[in-house]
Amino acid sequence: MTRCDVLVVGGTHGNEINGAWLVDQWRDQQDLLDAAGLSLALEIGNPEARTANRRYVDRDLNRCFTADLLNQGEQEQELQRARQLLAWHGPDGANPCRVALDLHSTTAAMGSCLVVYGRRPADLALAARVQGALGLPIYLHEADAAQTGFLVEQWPCGLVIEVGPVPQGVLDARVVRQTRIALETCCRELAAARAGTGRDPHNLVVHRHLGSVDLPRDQRDCAAAMVHPQLQGQDWRPLMDGAAMFELPRGGTVPLEVDGGETWPVFINEAAYAEKRIAFSLTRREVWPIDPSWGQALEQLMG
Repeated sequence: MTRCDVLVVGGTHGNEINGAWLVDQWRDQQDLLDAAGLSLALEIGNPEARTANRRYVDRDLNRCFTADLLNQGEQEQELQRARQLLAWHGPDGANPCRVALDLHSTTAAMGSCLVVYGRRPADLALAARVQGALGLPIYLHEADAAQTGFLVEQWPCGLVIEVGPVPQGVLDARVVRQTRIALETCCRELAAARAGTGRDPHNLVVHRHLGSVDLPRDQRDCAAAMVHPQLQGQDWRPLMDGAAMFELPRGGTVPLEVDGGETWPVFINEAAYAEKRIAFSLTRREVWPIDPSWGQALEQLMG
């Protein structure tokens, strides 16, 4: 069994082509990527969907990594691919990896950011150190029973690198560059953790998931309003109770009704989320003190 440090996945969604393009380039020209001395396994997440320039063939690969789906024996293309990735690079696979970094892009105006699922100490340590280096916002996605089964959750440590906005199926040099910078920074922080030289920032700033909001719908279950133009493109900016969320066909508005002060919307009008009935998600910005046990967990994993 050969152990690998980091699994890098591009093209988990087949029409998010920038991460997949990077994986192809790095496979052909390894010196294009500064991996900080780490060993990498490079994979196209969903090759069949990429060939078809579709998000997926049968079902969203990035919702397939639950025990129930993986164990039920169905042969949908993405379920087979999820099992294959785990057999090759999972913690008990033929070429096990310690960390998974999943490269994504979005049509929403998210800029460069990290997505963390839950509160595993090693995840929080890596996210905090990358945030300290680059200042990236962090979307903490947790406690959402409707959205589960994410790829990186199956590895001992894992983050999503998300960059936007970019249309689906469009190769964009800016997105490629920002993805590469974030990935190389992750590698440097993982290498520093192995060497025991990693440094924690003063705190960790997260945007904690509160829930998702769908468009208003009519009796035919069709969209009855649009994301309000004052909200469009305002990812990571505070939104107060009573602010206009949606614009109605005759020009009226649907206001936000939320308790507890300001919220921060993310993934506003993400094209791929329409099928999931998500117009945007709401978060709460929180500042957490760094727990020394996070860094210890990451160093132990990389040691």
